Amino acid sequence: MEIVHVYSRPRAEFGRQCLFSDRPAELLVDIPPDPSLALLYIQKTPRDQALQARWEMSEHQVNTERFESESRGINHVEGGWPKDINPQEMEQTIRFRKKVEKDEGYITSVVQLGQVMEHCIRQNNAIDIYQEYFEEEEEEEENQEPPSAKTINVFRDPNELSRTVTGLSWHPDGGRKLAAAYSCLEFQKASRELSLDSYIWDIENPNKPETTLRPPSALVCVDYNPKDPHTLLGGAYNGQIVFWDTRRGSTPVEVSSVETSHRDPAYKILWIQSKTGTDAFSASTDGQVLWWDVRRLSEPTDRLVLDPSREGNLDRALGAVSLEFESTMPTKFMVGTEQGVVISCNRKAKTPAEKIVCTYDGHHGPVYALQRNPFFPKNFLTVGDWTARIWSEDIKESSIMWTRYQTSYLCDACWSPVRPSVFFTVKMDGSLDVWDILFKQNDPTLSIKVCDEPLYSLRLQDNGRLVACGSQGGGATLLEVCPGLSTLQKNEKSLLAAMFERETKREKILEARQREIRLKERSRSEQSREDDGGREDGEDGPDQLIARAEDDFYSLVEAEQRRRREREAQSNQNGVAEDKTGTSDVFENGTSHD
Repeated sequence: MEIVHVYSRPRAEFGRQCLFSDRPAELLVDIPPDPSLALLYIQKTPRDQALQARWEMSEHQVNTERFESESRGINHVEGGWPKDINPQEMEQTIRFRKKVEKDEGYITSVVQLGQVMEHCIRQNNAIDIYQEYFEEEEEEEENQEPPSAKTINVFRDPNELSRTVTGLSWHPDGGRKLAAAYSCLEFQKASRELSLDSYIWDIENPNKPETTLRPPSALVCVDYNPKDPHTLLGGAYNGQIVFWDTRRGSTPVEVSSVETSHRDPAYKILWIQSKTGTDAFSASTDGQVLWWDVRRLSEPTDRLVLDPSREGNLDRALGAVSLEFESTMPTKFMVGTEQGVVISCNRKAKTPAEKIVCTYDGHHGPVYALQRNPFFPKNFLTVGDWTARIWSEDIKESSIMWTRYQTSYLCDACWSPVRPSVFFTVKMDGSLDVWDILFKQNDPTLSIKVCDEPLYSLRLQDNGRLVACGSQGGGATLLEVCPGLSTLQKNEKSLLAAMFERETKREKILEARQREIRLKERSRSEQSREDDGGREDGEDGPDQLIARAEDDFYSLVEAEQRRRREREAQSNQNGVAEDKTGTSDVFENGTSHD
């Protein structure tokens, strides 16, 4: 019960009411100076003195004022939804909207509110009080800025024996922290003296990690829970899955048993959006994809063997090194394998054979990176061997766009979460490449030499401004890109959608043409065999074709090596000629002087 007491008093106690009016200035008092008073004062000589408008403080620590700051945060939850509806689940929200739209009260309220909105819209169309003048000129000035990036911090492995940063994950609440997984993937170089710890860094403090993660085996990958920023999962080198709650310290809360875990290192682990927010799945080179519930990691909830023949034979399974899951497609996921094949799967299929939908074959080496475009989920990016490729789900034979072959091996890539046409790649020569496929496709828009060591991992912050790159020497470099690469450009979505559609149509036409050519050649060869009763003398078998391809490859390599030797020899001759010229000049000067 709330008690209220009101204090009141009569108007007469407030005094006379003040009445103000405009009137000209008038002189009230005029006091002339008295000359006789000047004899009582002595005129002082003027003197200049400097004054400092601040406190004089010593450099000693005792007299230094300190300002202590403390970081605090608050979790905001989307409101307006019933308790049984999870706003993160697309299916639940769509089902609830359809249910509300069928309600008669909703229709009447929309009709009533529509009249008010129509009045406001007409007013806004008459006079736009929020119109931004010179907006186009500002955009043009921003576009003229050349792309750039600068290094902010470098987080180094605090141990004496440095390890490779094999996995990175940004904190979901604003990206103030960065989790890094450290391990040595070279089996013969691993030693018992290597530390097993991984760390969580505060991006403002590169000197000391904020939290230490102590797994039973070195971590290969790590991933923050997007629904709960205090929890994260890691895949260990021995195949185990480790679950942490940072509020409980460095010790894992749950660890999967060795018997039910992967038999090879767990190279990738991702969270899955669900009602409980505790589901995840992992992939390994043992040819299995395992689903987990972090509340009970004693055994996986589901299992898929990546057998291309769809027979579930683990001996013929393809080793997985990358995973992709899109929340808007809760039943679909994709797996990148060691053999350069991308496998598209459907988890809700009734039989294990139907879970593997199709495959995409386009790389000569392992698919180290696999990610769907956040704006166009039907198109996804892959990195393997020396190229980065963009695919469409509608075309399985070939990619729709690809970069030309680089001089160094590509190890990781990811799309920009802000700009749909921009993606990032890291290479073995220690460089970071930024590609804008709307600007140019043959070369990267920006190439930065981050370090002299190979870069193995790459992650972007949700706002697209900060990029984290993990190196072989244990350093995680944090870079900030310019606003032009982290701000959505005008008509960018529509232009990229038109480009993807055009390239998809072009590849379909080329595929149909190639199919016709293959059919014609097959029919012609069959007819010639029928006429000649066997293979023609001039026709080569598969062994001859393979031998010819190898000879062509080695001849190209030898030609490239010969070209480089000639270039180095020419540069050395130019250097020797310059040295001789300088020596002769000195000799002539000395002779004339004598």
